[in-house]
Order: sequence, then structure tokens, then C-alpha cells
Amino acid sequence: MNWPADPDATMRVVFLVCLLVFVAGGLFWRGRNLGRRMRDLLIWVLIFALAVIVYGFRDVLMQELVPSEMTVSESGVIDVERASDGHFHVRMEVNNVPVRFLVDTGASEIVLSRRDAERVGIDVGALNFMGRALTANGVVETAQIRLGVMKLGDLTETGVRASVSAGGLETSLLGMSGLDRFAKVEISGDRMRLTP
Repeated sequence: MNWPADPDATMRVVFLVCLLVFVAGGLFWRGRNLGRRMRDLLIWVLIFALAVIVYGFRDVLMQELVPSEMTVSESGVIDVERASDGHFHVRMEVNNVPVRFLVDTGASEIVLSRRDAERVGIDVGALNFMGRALTANGVVETAQIRLGVMKLGDLTETGVRASVSAGGLETSLLGMSGLDRFAKVEISGDRMRLTP
């Protein structure tokens, strides 16, 4: 691990340690009721640690708490708002299990993360990971599968060809083989429209 990679991060850590030492010193300087002061200090350290953890996972939490808006009209047109992470996300049902997909026009096919594949009932241990895919995070091993049932809006298909990632993929991807099932895919500003 090459820490600290960012000099500003180092300065922030040094500042926070100094602040903690200053506050702790103030608590112990008076010397009275040391047990209560230790308990109070521990509570503040835990609150601080929780705040750091929540801040570190803020993007993941925001995506779960405020997912991108997806609406389906009566005519089957799907409108998707861009999420706070700058990407478009859709919720599809795979084998009757809701799965969150990142729309990825750079991916050629539908790719399930290992975790999502297990959730939808695929025996990942029995798969043969002989394929390779080049991603932004490097090369990953993949296995070819056929999805039992895939549903996005009013579009329902069976036996859809897809891949499962052996690892390194946190979110499943809806690539071009999934988008090609729509007659028209439009992106305008912060909206994406999928027309059947």
C-alpha cells in the first residue's frame, strides 16, 4: 500500500490527530472523574469513526437511498434519470429477482456480477470461467450463461445470453446486447429513453 498518495489527505489526518489530542488533553487536564471522561471520550471516538465510515460509503449509500428514477409509460417507453454518480441505472428482474444494472454502452453484453448471479439462482461454482473481458478495471474472467427470464419494463424475454463475472465487478452491467433489444435508445442531457 502506498499511503499517503495524496499530501492533502496526510495533512487532514495530521490535523484530526492533533485535534483529538487537544480534546483528549482538555478532558484529562481537570483530572476529576477520570472514568466518566474516558467513557465520554470513547463515545466521541465512536461517533467520529461512524462519521468517517458513513462519509467513505456516501456514494453507495446515496445510490441505495436515492436511486436513479426509472418510469415506464403505458406504451412501454422507459425513461431513466441520470444518477448522482453520473451514470444511468435500471432495475431489471432476472429470474423474478430485482437486480440493479449499470447501463454501459461500452460493454458488448449483459454481465452479472458474481453476487447478483448467486442471488438469481445461478450455481456460480459450477460455471466454467473460460472467457475474458477487458474492463476499465482490467481483464476479468467470465462464464457464458442463459438467463431464465429477463424483464425490463414491458420487455420480457427468456433464454437471453449473458455472462457472469468471476469477480471484480460490483454492479451488473446492461451492455449493448441488452440495449439492442429496444428499437430506439436516446440520451439527452440527464435522461435516457428506451423505446420498445
